[in-house]
Order: sequence, then structure tokens, then C-alpha cells
Amino acid sequence: MSDGVFCDNKKAFVYAVPLSLTPWLVLAALILANALYVSAEFGAVGARRSRIRRLAEDGNRSARRLLPFIQDPAALVRYVSASQIGITLAGLTLGAYAQSQFADRLTSSIQRLATLDGPAARSAATIAILVGLTAAELVLGELVPKSLALQHPTEVALFTVRPMQWSLTVFRPLAALLNFSGQLMLRLSGSKDGSHRHIHSPDEIELLIAESRDGGLLEPAEHRRLHKALKLGLRSARDLMVPVERLTMVPVDTEWEALLRIVSGSPFSRLPVYRGSRDHIVGTLRVEDLVSRYVEEGPVPLWRLIRPVVEIAHDLPADRVVTVLRDKRVHQAVVVDRPEHAIGVITIQDVLSELLGSVRSR
Repeated sequence: MSDGVFCDNKKAFVYAVPLSLTPWLVLAALILANALYVSAEFGAVGARRSRIRRLAEDGNRSARRLLPFIQDPAALVRYVSASQIGITLAGLTLGAYAQSQFADRLTSSIQRLATLDGPAARSAATIAILVGLTAAELVLGELVPKSLALQHPTEVALFTVRPMQWSLTVFRPLAALLNFSGQLMLRLSGSKDGSHRHIHSPDEIELLIAESRDGGLLEPAEHRRLHKALKLGLRSARDLMVPVERLTMVPVDTEWEALLRIVSGSPFSRLPVYRGSRDHIVGTLRVEDLVSRYVEEGPVPLWRLIRPVVEIAHDLPADRVVTVLRDKRVHQAVVVDRPEHAIGVITIQDVLSELLGSVRSR
């Protein structure tokens, strides 16, 4: 017996829902599929590339699968397109399946209870199913997974990457067709094909930071640091460097005893070495190198201890200084206003001091 029958005032009516669990399990699976694609989309967009890269380097398999998608804008577009296709197909299938399984039974019950004719009862049943499914899908398939993905983007992105890889394979022809159609419509309308990314001007970013602070998401100190970071690109290496006049420096022809006196009287672990005039810096002396070589060989000429220096232009934006130092794998660089004419030295600490307000140490 698939339908239960109740008697009330000698009127029997059929249950509005089937007693079998199968339709309910199918509906739950479709809502879960919708939730999966929603969380995968927001997780991939919100995950930090640096953290995913670090996890991948540490051997995390899911991070290795996800990294190619989030570090390549074109791959990320395909990833998001697949999730959008999955959301659409899950929603359409959910509605069609619910109508096929519940519409007739619910129509029959409404006819018996409300004494409506066939078309009116059918319309009422369709509306009831639509409202119920919309509410369930909105809460369980949209709002909940979206909130979880926004709060824990990395974990959600890693959890969903394997099923998304399968979906990318299955949806590849459809995604290619849809992307081609979208690009064609953009060309016909005279619009340029964009990268599907949200691009904000510095003023807009500053406004978003201020709104986050006013909304209680940022502490005052965090807001100040982000504001300084946003303005960092307006500063140059010359603005943050220590001029040569203020540096503790060593002439390249310094004798061993004099060198020991300079090093022992200086609090710094790295000292610029110059030849002739102070604006001609030829290298850097690390106190650690001096001590280790002295232990191994005794007194050695200074020129054997110096390390080469990296030169950067005085007008290089401060936010790019860190990138140059990181790429060159050095701690400091010589700031020049023309080839081989030093005007100062800048270190990573100088840039961090601008952001965090810490005391400079060199």
C-alpha cells in the first residue's frame, strides 16, 4: 500500500506524499548536489593561493589538485563555470522530479479537501511544491553552504575539489559550448571579453576596508595596517631607505684589527662595504661569515668575506621592493639613482616598519 487513507466525516483523502523513502532520498541527494557546487564555487574563489600552495608543497593531495585551478584565471573560470552548470542542472532536476513524484498525489488531496476542480487543484499543488522546494533549496542548498564556504574557504575548497574534477570532465563539452556562446554574445554587443574577475580600484578597496571596520569585522589596528598596505604602492624605495650618510659602513681595504673594532662596536649583523667613496657600495659583510671564517682560517682579507649586493632603482614602488628581495633571495638591497651610485640601503624590515610601525633594526 503506497498511499495511506484517513476517514474524516466519511471523506477519504490520499496522503499528499508517498510513503516510500526513495523520492525523499532523491530530493535530499539533489539538494546536497546543489550545496556541493555552491560551496565549491565560493570555496575556490575565496581560498588563498599562498596557503593552498604551501599545503601542496607539504604534500597535501587535495591542495595539489586545487592549485592549478586557483592560480590560473582561465582555469578558475572553467572551475566556476562547471559549478554553475552543476547548480543549474541540480535545480532543474529537483523541480522536475518533485513534480513527477508529488504533483498527482498532492492534487488529489487538494481536490478532496478543498473541493476544487482539476485545473485549480493542479495549480495549487504546483505552487505548493514550488514554494516548498524553493525554501528547502534556498536554505539547505544555497545559504548554508555559502556561509560555510565564506567562513572556511580553504577547507571547503579542498573538500570539494575531487567531485569538481569529475564534474569538469563530465561538463566539459557543455561548458565549452556555453562559454563560446557567451563570448559570441559579448562580441555581438560590442563588449570586450573579460576575465570574469571582480576588479576594484584602490578607492573602492579602501571603501571596502572602511566598511569592514565599521561593521566590526576589522579591529582598528588591522584597519590601519590594511590602509598603510594600500598606500604602500605610492611610496618609493627612496622614501623608505636609510641614506648612506646614516649607515655604518666599512671600506673594502680595512685592516683586520680595525674591522674587528667596527664590527664589535656595531649592533648590526650586516654592514655595507664600499670602495673609494660611500656612494660606491661593492658588497655586504655578514658578521656571521666573519666569525665562521675566522674560526676556520684565522684573519682573512675583507674582500674574501663580502657578498654581492642587489641594486634597485630609487623610484621603485615600495610594494615591489619586497618582491625583488624575495625573488633575489636577499635581505637587503642598495638603492641607486644611477648605475653604481648608491644613495641608501633598504631592507625587508624597512618595508615592514612602514606597515607595522616597528622600530627599524639593521
